[in-house]
Amino acid sequence: MTKTEDNLQEAFTGESQANRRYLFFANKADTEGYPQIARLFRAAAEAETVHARNHFNAMDGVGSTKANLNAGIIGEHQEFTAMYPRFIEQARVDQYQRAEITFDWANKVEEIHHGLFQEALKVLDSGETTKDEPYFVCQGCGNTVEGEAPETCPICGAPKSAFKRVD
Repeated sequence: MTKTEDNLQEAFTGESQANRRYLFFANKADTEGYPQIARLFRAAAEAETVHARNHFNAMDGVGSTKANLNAGIIGEHQEFTAMYPRFIEQARVDQYQRAEITFDWANKVEEIHHGLFQEALKVLDSGETTKDEPYFVCQGCGNTVEGEAPETCPICGAPKSAFKRVD
């Protein structure tokens, strides 16, 4: 990998993180009664998305849907089999319970994403038509379900009302 390719990856990571951070900052500004500052954070977040997309495109980061599903399967598998188990163990050692809980929830959800991506790839490879139904994402832990939200999230215990519909 060239230094420029390393720089593109670092820039993509930084811009992606800035987008999320600014959206969280915008929510806080809204709750504190600063709508114009919230708008500024959302505008900056949108700009960071443009930067991240440009860097990702320069890296040829988006392939065919099949290639993208395979990349998702590989990434999710690495997260729930290697990354998060290591993070969970370290949080236990450090007695950092809040981190342990968030790592555990993410670990469980990454395994769900892995399965959803595998199923989508299977359908794509078979030539079948994919289902046309929404997904629901728990706003407590990120649990992702197809079709209908459960009454209670099996991962974090959040109520059905905590699930956000994604069409």
